[in-house]
Amino acid sequence: MCTGRVDLAHVFRAFSNGADGVSIGACHLNECNYITHGNYHALTMSHLAQKLLEHIGLNPERLKIKFMSGSESNLFIEGVNGFVNKTKELGPLGQGEGLNEKELKFKLEAVTRLIPYIRLVERERLRLPTMQEEDYHKFFESDELSRLFEDTVADKLAIAQIVLLLQEGPRSTAEIAETLGLTSSKVSKHLIDSSKQRLVRYDESEKRYALA
Repeated sequence: MCTGRVDLAHVFRAFSNGADGVSIGACHLNECNYITHGNYHALTMSHLAQKLLEHIGLNPERLKIKFMSGSESNLFIEGVNGFVNKTKELGPLGQGEGLNEKELKFKLEAVTRLIPYIRLVERERLRLPTMQEEDYHKFFESDELSRLFEDTVADKLAIAQIVLLLQEGPRSTAEIAETLGLTSSKVSKHLIDSSKQRLVRYDESEKRYALA
């Protein structure tokens, strides 16, 4: 299977099902067997997935992409052994980052729900018109990418988490902020935006926010 078919949904499904790490093996860049250069799509996807992992409090090193040819069994063995050792060093998913089982499940579910939207953002704003690996690394480590991520993904992810939290019952702004580790002002902004979208409503009787 071409690595270009590996999707964010595959990666986060693996983590949601209990994998402590995900390793992706791809053909060498610029040596694609097809005309799609799918390994560059996989490189973009892996960078974006690592950014998402970091954003929800998981170590981005739990995801690895390595480029090799079918004849380089030594690179495959070396890559797998190195990744297994690194994953063991990081410890069980979530526990190694200080998250309990409920927090981990909550954060992964929020990302999973947002994947269709993230795909659109990646297609429209995060694809580079270049075939140089160095350019990809520079872009995903740049301030420009950080701004794009905050503007297009981070806020949507926060709203997804708020909606998931309110499925358990009404919450005040302060309660939501404490649970999600956000400032009250940020939560208020997200709640106002969510109210306009008719995702949440303010319950006057309980003085708390609830699902619309």
